[in-house]
Amino acid sequence: MCTSPPPVSLPDKLRFLSEPATYPERPPTVELRETHLSYVFLTPTEVYKMKKPVANGYVDLQTLAAREANCRAEVQLNRRLAPHVYLGIIPLMQRDDGALALGGAGSVVEWLVQMRRLPAAAMMDDMIRRGMLTPADVATLAQRLADFFAMQGKVDISVAEHTAQLRHEIEVSMQVLLDPRFALPAATLATVQGVLARYLDHGTDLAARVDAGRIIEGHGDLRPEHVCLSVPPVVIDCLEFNRALRRLDPFDEVAFLALECARLGAPWVGPRLRQDIATRLQDDPPLRLSAFYTALRGCIRARLVAAHLLESVPRTPEKWLPLARDYLARAEQACAQLD
Repeated sequence: MCTSPPPVSLPDKLRFLSEPATYPERPPTVELRETHLSYVFLTPTEVYKMKKPVANGYVDLQTLAAREANCRAEVQLNRRLAPHVYLGIIPLMQRDDGALALGGAGSVVEWLVQMRRLPAAAMMDDMIRRGMLTPADVATLAQRLADFFAMQGKVDISVAEHTAQLRHEIEVSMQVLLDPRFALPAATLATVQGVLARYLDHGTDLAARVDAGRIIEGHGDLRPEHVCLSVPPVVIDCLEFNRALRRLDPFDEVAFLALECARLGAPWVGPRLRQDIATRLQDDPPLRLSAFYTALRGCIRARLVAAHLLESVPRTPEKWLPLARDYLARAEQACAQLD
């Protein structure tokens, strides 16, 4: 009598994907890293990313079909800025005898994104930490980003819709950050919340951006650790799981990258990047708008890092609250340019 193989558990998948013999290149080692939404397996030359079966307010990956769709979207969207890095998706199969394999015959039990591994020494965050980032690097990146922004079509969105999305992000951020378990500085939270709300209520700058057709479908998570300063530069790990969060102003993306560069010790990057992109796009919005975007991003990042402590088993719990306080302080500094 034919019997079905036993179900494949998450630990089974992690164990199999952590074995060097699993991969065609037979690497000497496999490194496992964990992110909020993925398990990432690194060989010396390639990366295999498996989505976690989780759900939150923005994405639901609890079913195999949802994880497959997410993997396909990740590859499609990231090929815009990293066309040769994202190789495709590959199924994790269970054969009739119960054994697991990457590809081949059997039943699909999981999907993985397959990528080329980028050189660590060329990543923007690493170059900043080593003091190796140059103005020429920033100019090359500015050209790449400006070309990308220029190629993205105008998003069909109203002023009310765009403003509501930003307001929602601020409200959700404050709901998390005001959790008494975090004991974050109440005065700073009140300042940031008040200034951002007043800027949204005024709304003139944001309305002008929408009316001018400046809202595009961008990257959504433009941080130095996602930028490889190869020739040409590539940018990975876009925010693939929620289109609404990718509908933004290019100068929101620029402000976010500038914020992260400043936090790593390179505050000079932001002004150079902004000016180069403004020149290339022939679009120079008011500096107070960049200050708003900086404060907004600082607030959102503070929320996201603090929320790690709400996970059942937080990773590196000692780092999140100091980082949240740092983001909030930077948001408050940006708010001083608005009030």
